[in-house]
Amino acid sequence: MLHVARDPASSDDFAEAVMRGLAAPRKTIPARYFYDHEGSELFEAITRLPEYYPTRTEIGLLAEHSTDIAAAVGPGRVMVEFGSGSSLKTPQLLRAVQASGYVPIDISAEFLQMAADDLAAKLPGLPVWPVAADFTQPLKLPPGAASRPKLGFFPGSTLGNAGPGAAIDLLRAFAGTLGAGSWLVIGLDLRKDRERLEAAYDDAQGVTAAFNTNLLVRINRELRGDLDLGAFAHRARWNADEGRIEMHLEALRDTSFTVLGEAFSMAAGETIHTENSYKWTLDEARLLARASGWNPVAAWADVSSLFGLHLWQVADDTPEP
Repeated sequence: MLHVARDPASSDDFAEAVMRGLAAPRKTIPARYFYDHEGSELFEAITRLPEYYPTRTEIGLLAEHSTDIAAAVGPGRVMVEFGSGSSLKTPQLLRAVQASGYVPIDISAEFLQMAADDLAAKLPGLPVWPVAADFTQPLKLPPGAASRPKLGFFPGSTLGNAGPGAAIDLLRAFAGTLGAGSWLVIGLDLRKDRERLEAAYDDAQGVTAAFNTNLLVRINRELRGDLDLGAFAHRARWNADEGRIEMHLEALRDTSFTVLGEAFSMAAGETIHTENSYKWTLDEARLLARASGWNPVAAWADVSSLFGLHLWQVADDTPEP
């Protein structure tokens, strides 16, 4: 049964965020609003692109180290996946840790239900409790999962969408949701050369560009927008000072449009900032864990040092969020 805590993919939250972001001096829309059904499908396509190394590298690390994780956390935990998407990386870890249940949490209710049904067919007998919610907000787990010991799973370097301060807040919230004694398996993209990073976010086939532009399609469809899609282009750039890849939608010419009846204009070269993706070193990841109420227990990286997989446990003195 699908539990819907609150689904911002189709709520007034989207309208509020868009109107506030477009009215700001530097226009911005939070990256979580990429993920309507079409956006979720496009992101899954991105994960299969040759330039996009994080997914296949993380899958390799999980294949290599799932038994190490299982030995540390022990059997029988409910696995809670934050931002589950297609749950592509999940079955191997579920089997390794002998999970007693699975709670996938994702913002797109329709896509979530499809993925949960597919995983339940692959792992018959495993209780699956999908939750449609924005995991960056406080939430309660389904009753069947709430009282059991838990293992959090946050793959894909999604934490990189949050700045350092927001990342600490989010990780503290995870600790509060999962409870004392819980564990977390988390993927964090490692810092590397600019060329490789920018290619991963601006692929030759234009799938990432379509993913970014789909945000404008959503605005036109859901918020009575009349943005000219041809007036915007996808841009991905490495910001070395901030240690992050930025995605923008850049106005190619002066353009005016309306959203929910309100008029906006942008000059040529002005952008809507749609995503940050921070990159980390292994030492920074350990500091991040400790600052947010987790004890870093183990970390693994691939031979090319592209991606890091981390195992953390809730610290005994973590305060309630």
